[in-house]
Amino acid sequence: MRSHYCGQVDTQLLDETVTLCGWVHRRRDHGGVIFIDLRDREGLVQVVFDPDTAEAFANAEKVRNEYVLRVIGRVRRRPAGTENADIRTGQIEILGKQLDILNAAETPPFQLDDDDIHEDVRLRYRYIDLRRPHMFARFKLRHQVTQAMRRYLDDNGFMDIETPMLTKATPEGARDYLVPSRTHNGSFFALPQSPQLFKQLLMMSGMDRYYQIVRCFRDEDLRADRQPEFTQLDLELSFIDEPTLRNIMENLVRYVFKHAIHVDLPESFQVMTYAEAIRRYASDKPDLRIPLELVDIADLLNNVEFKVFAAPAQDPKGRVAALRVPGGNDKLSRKQIDDYTQFVSIYGAKGLAYIKVNELAKGRDGLQSPILKFLPDEAINGILQRTNAQDGDLIFFGADKAKIVNESLGALRLKLGEDLNLRQGDWRILWVTDFPMFEWDDKENRWFAMHHPFTAPNIDDINTLKNDPERALSRGYDMVLNGSEIGGGSIRIHRPDMQNAVFEILGIGETEAREKFGFLLDALKYGCPPHGGMAFGLDRLVMLMAGATSIRDVIAFPKTQTASCPLTAAPSHASDAQLRELGIRLKVKQTDNKSETAE
Repeated sequence: MRSHYCGQVDTQLLDETVTLCGWVHRRRDHGGVIFIDLRDREGLVQVVFDPDTAEAFANAEKVRNEYVLRVIGRVRRRPAGTENADIRTGQIEILGKQLDILNAAETPPFQLDDDDIHEDVRLRYRYIDLRRPHMFARFKLRHQVTQAMRRYLDDNGFMDIETPMLTKATPEGARDYLVPSRTHNGSFFALPQSPQLFKQLLMMSGMDRYYQIVRCFRDEDLRADRQPEFTQLDLELSFIDEPTLRNIMENLVRYVFKHAIHVDLPESFQVMTYAEAIRRYASDKPDLRIPLELVDIADLLNNVEFKVFAAPAQDPKGRVAALRVPGGNDKLSRKQIDDYTQFVSIYGAKGLAYIKVNELAKGRDGLQSPILKFLPDEAINGILQRTNAQDGDLIFFGADKAKIVNESLGALRLKLGEDLNLRQGDWRILWVTDFPMFEWDDKENRWFAMHHPFTAPNIDDINTLKNDPERALSRGYDMVLNGSEIGGGSIRIHRPDMQNAVFEILGIGETEAREKFGFLLDALKYGCPPHGGMAFGLDRLVMLMAGATSIRDVIAFPKTQTASCPLTAAPSHASDAQLRELGIRLKVKQTDNKSETAE
């Protein structure tokens, strides 16, 4: 039906006759001459109709925005002074000779060049939203990213292997989406949170290097960078150690950035331990574009009379830290400081102490703060020296349980970076390593795996691991880009005795382990190679590369933050016949004097 895409017609086709198909982006009637900007996925081209071609001109008078047309015409130069240097087709126009209206269109619910559209409307009419050029550009980028991934992996000995979508529920941190089985009444499949166990089984099968661009599902609360169904690049390698694996992954990411957006990432990525990341940035996914860092000062304050500082300084689970803002005196008003105090309260902070450094040479008299009267000179001098304070700086303080200090000051650091435009550079990427193997939960009075229970610890001796699990670090690693985790993985446990020991530490008894992971434990007995792997969040990676703020902008048909689809009105009710086949009955639950159905 067409000879060319609209956006690809240029001066090389001058005087040739072309056949184009697309949507009416804009129609303009200039008193006897009608201009139509015809758009397809590659861009738009200007088509001119004059009364000399009576039938085509009459059809052009009928069309409106978003009509679907087929146009035949001759390529000619635009008149001098009317060129558009911003687009490929800006030097030419099409003199229309024939116009076929392939389909009419009602007035769209929004203009395609309107950037102020409520997201619910965009998602309800997603097929129109996706017509917008910047949305197409994002999905073209997504295609280029996956294309580059596949090319690199294919060239480096990886095999693309599919794993099941209907599988068994496993404890991997989030709720499973359950699928009732008709043929096994009362039993359920689970949609996979990741292909973790299957890719480990593939290593035990001798596949050596596996990858898959795979759909995963997690029934969890949503944020801008989360969806109930998402896509990840999943990888696993046999006979591998951390440095070799990280090198392969770095080369992959460099290749993708180079070929998809023409960006050269560093030849070697920075490596930072989890402990250092928390100490300096209060986050295990630090945004290194922001030059602000936390400084621990508990040892300077553990004997002061000011209990707000002294109590957490003396608490083994507490933290007292300072965050220096260079030039903060001039940049931040008292009202802004009050606003930041309110901001950190969201994260549990009871307040936000500060010191304004007006003139260091005057000592205490050159400082301004409500807390100065509570601190001795030696503590103040120690703080100024350790934070490397200069005239005009502002120092914020956090003092509480370490978790509260890290979350509040970590969030404040990011907000200051945004508000004061402190970000430096476009891309800052690093590895975060040496995570704690286990986290203790006071409410449940037991250990949890920080990553997942198949991650290998850095302690080979099982008795040592059992006797002191708090000391164990995992052989895990995360790749962090501009403050977002884009991928994570680990070296896996490949010995059955170690896997059983980890289950035991996590409170998973022998019976439960056999019930949930018997197939894995059996497989480990039959010659499992040392192996490790990684998974990249494809949606999040493309979001960052595209400069979008939500992964919904790089997913063709995403869900809302309530895990619903405005386009298809999913989820929806099942018929009584379907439920009977599955052996499911809905009960009625009373809520606010109203009855609603619930499983």
